[in-house]
Amino acid sequence: MNMMESQRIGNEFYQNLGKLFYAVAMADQSIHAKEMDTLREEVRSYWLQVDAVEDEFGTDAAFQIETVFDWLLEYGKDSGSCFDDFATFYQEHHEKFSPKVKRLVMDTAHAIAAAFARKNKSELIILAKLKLLLQ
Repeated sequence: MNMMESQRIGNEFYQNLGKLFYAVAMADQSIHAKEMDTLREEVRSYWLQVDAVEDEFGTDAAFQIETVFDWLLEYGKDSGSCFDDFATFYQEHHEKFSPKVKRLVMDTAHAIAAAFARKNKSELIILAKLKLLLQ
């Protein structure tokens, strides 16, 4: 895989994480400010340190998690299709998900789900689907 291809997949990695975390937050059909704040804290505290992939503008690709999340929110995308997009990416590029990254994915998903009024049934279902996918 050449450098450009590797960088493209790295960008897609973060874009698909944005879809996943949006799917978790939107599982109950609404996104709360606390969920968005938690996402931003998680990106800055953990995801910026995962690797050195930069997007084509030289900014840390991990910020694409937030960019995609915000875009999906603006256009009112549904949780299920966003989760399915992430699942497809994961199945095609599972080698990108080390045990450490999988743990971080689960930790971030749980943090978002718990950010507002604890985890509800729809959020618990999507977290269970994610756990099964990542096994």
